[in-house]
Amino acid sequence: MDGSKIPVTAPVLILLGPPGAGKGTQARKLEENHGFVQLSTGDLLRAAVAAGTEAGQRAKAVMEAGDLVSDEIVIAILRDRLGDADCAKGVILDGFPRTTVQAEALDVLLRATGQRINVAISLEVDDDAMVLRISGRFTCGSCGEGYHDTFKPTIKPGVCDMCGGTEMKRRADDNAETVAQRLAAYHAQTAPLIDYYAGQGALSRIPAMGAIEEIATALDSVVAAATA
Repeated sequence: MDGSKIPVTAPVLILLGPPGAGKGTQARKLEENHGFVQLSTGDLLRAAVAAGTEAGQRAKAVMEAGDLVSDEIVIAILRDRLGDADCAKGVILDGFPRTTVQAEALDVLLRATGQRINVAISLEVDDDAMVLRISGRFTCGSCGEGYHDTFKPTIKPGVCDMCGGTEMKRRADDNAETVAQRLAAYHAQTAPLIDYYAGQGALSRIPAMGAIEEIATALDSVVAAATA
């Protein structure tokens, strides 16, 4: 789809935050409350490949060769997706941009249609608390209900409260050492982005260690101010 079809009044938000910060949960609430569409790089690539768009075909060839999809292709896919009618109320970008080079390319794309980043929201976390939060997670293998060793244990040890299943699953990378490494990598990679959007006056920081509804309320306030 031609980039000229991008709705020029549609807000564009960026949601930043490390693994476990609640980006997915908060993005869903923003979708429900404001009608925004969440766009993640992985979903964009898969949809473009499935649709057989020009950019999708290029991405498919690169992925089948075992290579990383270039920023140019990702931007082309994003441009196509932003032009779809369901993006008219606004979009939330999750997982893109990841570098300042990508952020600059995104700015060029948006400027071409009279748009801009309305706000880049950084969900701020305490690393030590995040290690505890993530490394204690597990789910019921039968129904998928989520639990936590400390914050949400099953009423009866080893038995799912919802379905009575007894097979519990933990992600292999949800251990303290791996989580700490993932957090360190996130901060190292994202710090330049935070500085980039702060320099544009587009950054907003929200503490993300509290209750889900409290964080959602803070997000709603930030979004309302940024899109007024």
